[in-house]
Amino acid sequence: MHDLERKGFLVSAGLQTVPRAPGAVPLLGHALALWRDPLGFVKSLRQHGDLVRIDFGTMPTYVLTSAELVHEVTVRQARSFEKGRFFDRLRPLAGNGLANANGEVHRAHRRLIQPMFSKDRIAAYSELMSRHAHELADSWKPGQVIDLQHAMAKYSIDTLTSTLFSTDIGLPAVEAIRVNLPVVMKNLLIRAGSPKLLDRLPIRANRDFDAASKALRVVIDEVVANTRRSGDTERGDLLSMLLTAQDADNGKTLSDVEVRDELSTILYAGVETTAATLAWTFHELANHPEVEKQLLSEIREVVGDRPVTIADVPRLEGIRRVLDETIRLHGVTFLMRRTTEPVVLGDTEFPAGTEVGFSLYAIHRDPAVYVNADTFEPDRWLPERRDAIPREAFVPFGAGNRKCIGDQFAWTEATIAIATLLARWQFTPKPGHRPKEVASAVVHADSIPMTVQPRRD
Repeated sequence: MHDLERKGFLVSAGLQTVPRAPGAVPLLGHALALWRDPLGFVKSLRQHGDLVRIDFGTMPTYVLTSAELVHEVTVRQARSFEKGRFFDRLRPLAGNGLANANGEVHRAHRRLIQPMFSKDRIAAYSELMSRHAHELADSWKPGQVIDLQHAMAKYSIDTLTSTLFSTDIGLPAVEAIRVNLPVVMKNLLIRAGSPKLLDRLPIRANRDFDAASKALRVVIDEVVANTRRSGDTERGDLLSMLLTAQDADNGKTLSDVEVRDELSTILYAGVETTAATLAWTFHELANHPEVEKQLLSEIREVVGDRPVTIADVPRLEGIRRVLDETIRLHGVTFLMRRTTEPVVLGDTEFPAGTEVGFSLYAIHRDPAVYVNADTFEPDRWLPERRDAIPREAFVPFGAGNRKCIGDQFAWTEATIAIATLLARWQFTPKPGHRPKEVASAVVHADSIPMTVQPRRD
C-alpha cells in the first residue's frame, strides 16, 4: 500500500500515474542508484517527463525535472510547502537554523538575520575577504603544485570563520571547523538521502560523520556560551550580532541553542558552495585560456595593482559571467519540500504530506533550455543572450522566501578571490589528471592539482 494511503491521505488518480524511475530495490528504493552515481541519476530523471517518482527507502518522492514546476514550488505556491524529509534528516546536525526551520520560526529568524548580510555589513566583511586572499596568494611558491579544491576550502573556512568569530574565544571553534567540517560535508548528501536504518551500520563513513558532527556541535556550543558569559558582544562579528539580535516586532532574541543552530547553518551553507565554485572556476579558466585572458584584461583595467575592494566587485562583469556559468555547471545537487496542504503541479494533484524534490544541478543542465548545456560558455550570460534564458531556469541560490540569505556575501567573496589570485598566479593543470565530480550539498571536485607560476605580463 502507498505510504500516503497508510497515513490516511487520499492519493489522486493523477499521482498514481506518475512514472517511477527504474532501478529501485526492495527496502532501499533508489538509495543504491543515488549512492553509485548521484549526478548521473538526477540528470537521467528528465527522460521520464516533468515529474517522476523515486523512492528513498520505502518513502516515495516526486521529483520535478522542469524549471517551471520548480518555480511553482519555490515561489508561486511556496506557502503550501515546508522543508521536507531531506532537511528532517539534517536537523540533528544543523538544528533548526534557517535552512531547516519552517513557518513562523523561519520568518522570524530571517528578519533577525537579514541585517547581518546588508550591503554595509558585506562591505566590512570584504576587507577580511581581501586580506585572506592576499595571504593565500603570498603563501604559494613558484612551481608549487596546489590542490585547488583543498586550497579554496581553506580560504573559504578561514574567511567565514573570521567573520563569525573575531576574538581568541573563537579560536578552538576555528580549528575544529577546519578539521571536522570537510568530513561532515563529504557525507552530507548520502546521509540525508539514505534510509535512517543505514545510519547504524558500523562502517567508517558513519563513524567519521557522527564524530565530526558531534565535535562541531560541542565546540560551537562552548564558544557561544563563553562569549555570552564574557559579555563581549559588541565586536561586530556574526556571533556577536546573533547574540544581540532582537526582533523589532516582538522584542524576541535568540537562545544559545538557536545561535548555535544559525552558526552551524551558515557554516554548512557558506563553505562548500564557495570553495567548490572557486576551485571549478580556476579549473575552467585554465582550460579556456581565451576567457582567462579576457578576465586578466578586465582585472588590470578595473583594479590595477592595488587590492580588490568592494567597489570593484560590480565592475568586474566578466568575473560575474564566469561565476554564473561555473555555478550553473556545478551547482546544488538535490533539495526537497513537503506539501502542507493539497497542491496542484502541472496536471497532478499532490495531497498534504507529499514529498517532492528537485535538482538544480539537473535543471541548470537542461538541453531544452541551454544550448551546449554541458559546455562552459560564460558568454551565454552576456546581456543580449541572457534574456533568452527564462529567469526561473537559473536559480543558483534558490528563489522565493527560501533564497539563500548569504548570496551577496558569496558573490563578493568569490569575486575578490578570483581577481586577487588570478592577477598574481598562472594555473597550469597537472598533466593527465581530469577532476571528477563529487556530489555533496553542491557538486565539488575530488581534486584539482595545479602548478602555480607568477603571472607575467
